[in-house]
Amino acid sequence: MSRLSPSRSGSAGDASALSSARSGSAAAKPLASPSQSRSAAAEPRLSPPPGVRYAGIGDEAAADLAGQIRAHRLLGWSAIELRDVDGTALADLDDAAFDHVVEALREARLDVVCVDSRIANWARPVTGDFELDRGELERLAPRCAALGTRHVRVMSYPNDPDAPLDEPDWARRTIDRMRRLARQAEDAGLVLLHENCAGWAGADAARALRLLAEVDSPALRLLFDTGNGVVYGYEAYGLLTELVDRVDHVQIKDARAEAGEAVYTLPGEGSCRVADCLRLLLDHGYTGTWTIEPHRAVRPHEGRTDAGRGGVEEFVRYGRALEALAAGLSATAAGDLTAEDREATR
Repeated sequence: MSRLSPSRSGSAGDASALSSARSGSAAAKPLASPSQSRSAAAEPRLSPPPGVRYAGIGDEAAADLAGQIRAHRLLGWSAIELRDVDGTALADLDDAAFDHVVEALREARLDVVCVDSRIANWARPVTGDFELDRGELERLAPRCAALGTRHVRVMSYPNDPDAPLDEPDWARRTIDRMRRLARQAEDAGLVLLHENCAGWAGADAARALRLLAEVDSPALRLLFDTGNGVVYGYEAYGLLTELVDRVDHVQIKDARAEAGEAVYTLPGEGSCRVADCLRLLLDHGYTGTWTIEPHRAVRPHEGRTDAGRGGVEEFVRYGRALEALAAGLSATAAGDLTAEDREATR
């Protein structure tokens, strides 16, 4: 579980949300039993909607690359999103370890759709050392090329938790840094995907749109995560209605609030309206990847990086739940949405 943010805005909102999340109880729903896991892996694969492919953030299944590959093979998926391998961020792997990653994924015939960086994330406030982000992007540029992806996940700088800036200064510094990073990415042939998570523009559609407008670069687009709103204090579907045409990549998680904390669930079992979000994306012509980020055991911002012995099996169960949810989208008419929802998407 992650403790919820008391506010979606304010100068220290992101910092307090993440501080609380790290200190809160980390329990989630029990992982699948071995018999449940074998059943999930044995179920026939359901095809994604046209123009969509499935992937998963590998280290949510296993720390080691072999386990990450095995999870995707069991699902029958041809794409993976990379964050950490053996507990090390992709940018920090030594050359030999990285070369092994490239070769193993090539042999497994797994495409890399995105690299999840630490750039501007929950651990790097806007007052921190900017060279950490510039350096990470510089290291990732040739590695992304070797992996065959242009996409790098970023955030937009939480406020300083100890000496928070006022909002205008926080905004100014964030936009300046993101403009410089986007220019660097553009020169390297990369696209930064800003996630609705920690940072100045993470939980507010107007800020996200302002960020895109003022950076004004084809190298900055949006990544939409269906499950972050429970922790950060906003309603995911409402945010998506304002940003849907700018979304290039999607991460799938679900959660519900219990006693002021976030409990992560299978997709469709929480309060994040995952099915409605996915249907809205399809209705607006979205094509691209839907990546699962279960957060059932692994939650890096809470210091939880061990998927456990049943991590691969639980990851497969989560993937099967997404397939089933997506298969049911066409069976539910868009007219089932409320009048307010329909008006918001016009």
